[in-house]
Amino acid sequence: MSRIGKKPVEVPSGVTASINGQTIEVKGPKGTLSFKATDDVTITQDAGKIAVQPRSLSKRARQQWGLSRSMIENLVTGVSKGFRKELEINGVGYRAAIQGNILKLQLGYSHEVNFDVPKGVTVTTPKQTEIIIEGIDAQLVGQVAANIREWRGPEPYKGKGIKYKGEFIFRKEGKKK
Repeated sequence: MSRIGKKPVEVPSGVTASINGQTIEVKGPKGTLSFKATDDVTITQDAGKIAVQPRSLSKRARQQWGLSRSMIENLVTGVSKGFRKELEINGVGYRAAIQGNILKLQLGYSHEVNFDVPKGVTVTTPKQTEIIIEGIDAQLVGQVAANIREWRGPEPYKGKGIKYKGEFIFRKEGKKK
């Protein structure tokens, strides 16, 4: 039995959800998102709560049960509060700046890295060593953060690179003479 799937998703005030077959559409103050569930689960709505139930007890149905519930919760959270990822840049001469819809990164390469910010996500740089990614789609926000981090992941000796805020980098000891 799915422990996540059993729990119904609360729909806060100011957010409306409509179910049409296997598609659920959620509207809120930040925008509109939708999700199409597989035929292995049944989605129902009553009294401000959305419940997901499996149609059978097969392994796939039980997998889709928890996944569908998590996806619906992400829709509700996204349109009401939104999602946010913060990145930190460590290293001498490493910095970031936003110009229009392009994030310009200087990461120790011989050239400047230009990262095109996709629609649905806003990127801000309050400091040269901080990048904040915000949006209503959890998957898109996380993927943009991962793509930016991929340009120069943190290395274990000096800790230089791009890391998530609060991320622990296991440090190694360098060579000894």
